[in-house]
Amino acid sequence: MSDHEADVLLHCRGVSRCFALSAEEVPVLRHVDLMVKRGEQVAILGASGSGKSTLLHVLGGLDHPDSGEVELAGVVLNGLGEREIGRLRNRQMGFVYQFHHLLAEFSALDNVIMPLAIGRVAETEARERATEMLCAVGLGQRLHHRPGELSGGERQRAAVARALVTRPSLILADEPTGNLDRQTAWQVFELILTLNRQVGAGLVMVTHDLELAARTDRRYRLVDGILQGA
Repeated sequence: MSDHEADVLLHCRGVSRCFALSAEEVPVLRHVDLMVKRGEQVAILGASGSGKSTLLHVLGGLDHPDSGEVELAGVVLNGLGEREIGRLRNRQMGFVYQFHHLLAEFSALDNVIMPLAIGRVAETEARERATEMLCAVGLGQRLHHRPGELSGGERQRAAVARALVTRPSLILADEPTGNLDRQTAWQVFELILTLNRQVGAGLVMVTHDLELAARTDRRYRLVDGILQGA
């Protein structure tokens, strides 16, 4: 294996995905090829309904391609069962969405602990790691506040902390700042980039924001299901 190949974290080869609409098959992704190296930041641009979120779901094993394959850290997702994919997602992937998806009845700390608990990390270590990550995103004084007691920006920061607390090798972000005002969006985005560099993870971000995308290492545009260089 060459140094270049060893540096590749995510490899998407010839991925296609169709959805049934009435009696018709509608292609959403057409033979998509994408390679992401460790520590690299990639933005996927495109109009609403262009298939950006579908691509992210396929890359994260949340959806299955009709053809082609996705390989993460040498493991081909297509050949895994749901339980194996679930374990891989918990250990190797962090997801950040437009909406925070925090559980309302739990504190910020408990929300961030959750993926560690699912991964069976010891309670003391999980609490320490979650606290450290919340401090890193500026929520050290808000550990025991529930989502309803946090601002929109604070909730999204907690969601970023939850995504990164497992120290994933790949971060998948779907419009992570789309629900925030401009100033808060930039703050959260800078936070994602900073933490991404610190943990050395690959980042694939879906966005419609050209300014944010310009800060990443590479940019692509999804047009009619075809991934093009932007």
